Amino acid sequence: MERHIEKFIRYLEIEKNYSKHTILNYHLDLIDFKKFIGDGQPQSVTYLILRRYLATLKEKNFSSRTLLRHICCLRSFFRFLTREGLIKNNPAASLMSPKLDKHLPQFMTEDEVRLLIDQAVSEDERGLRDRAILETFYSTGMRISELVGLNKDDVDFISNIVKVRGKGKKERLAPIGDTALKVLRKYLAKRNDRDNAVFTSCRRRRITDRAVRNIVKKYLDAASIKHGVSPHTLRHSFATHLLNRGADLRSVQELLGHANLSTTQIYTHLTTDRIKVVYDKAHPRA
Repeated sequence: MERHIEKFIRYLEIEKNYSKHTILNYHLDLIDFKKFIGDGQPQSVTYLILRRYLATLKEKNFSSRTLLRHICCLRSFFRFLTREGLIKNNPAASLMSPKLDKHLPQFMTEDEVRLLIDQAVSEDERGLRDRAILETFYSTGMRISELVGLNKDDVDFISNIVKVRGKGKKERLAPIGDTALKVLRKYLAKRNDRDNAVFTSCRRRRITDRAVRNIVKKYLDAASIKHGVSPHTLRHSFATHLLNRGADLRSVQELLGHANLSTTQIYTHLTTDRIKVVYDKAHPRA
């Protein structure tokens, strides 16, 4: 079983170009499944065994989203084994996906974003870095992993364009505003080193996801913005504010790097609520 798992993980890395985060989760999920079946081999796994395994996960009060990830992992794994001729039948083909609750993403108002960014006022290297992180987040709407992975040669200061490496190692070009570039240029000039990473720690190493989360939390606390806001909330705010100001959904999809338009459509629920409020206030017969 272990040999099959390793082969599958290499397939995800080399052929499917899955993100490191997804590969790590799939690997851990399969190790957990291996513990469940003990000495059993993939050929001996049946649909009923898979159902029993999922039942044990449900007993642990896993969320529907976590259960869905386990199911997707098992489907991909056994589909791979079937295609490679390692098993004859795919026992995971009939697994049903749990129904996911639709949660509207949290977002900040434009005034809250302004207040957050204005907390980073220090002109030393660390203060400039923190403000550049906040400005770049909100200006581009990129994911935290994409921001952490930025290199200096990814930023075109003349064309106001940033090359972003997204999920599945897909690259896209994202516009970046003058305000963000101005702070970014100031920060890099203050740093004045040859490290190719755009954002680094005090030890001149590429900054980590956790460090960025701590930075954002620090300024959220300083601004007294408490309602479940995280670095990803800046991405949600970016998309919501664009739609509120008239951007079309297809353009926002491209800017966010979403593979499917359906992923972007969740933001229309937020803008629809705002439109209703405007309608109720403005229409004489509302």
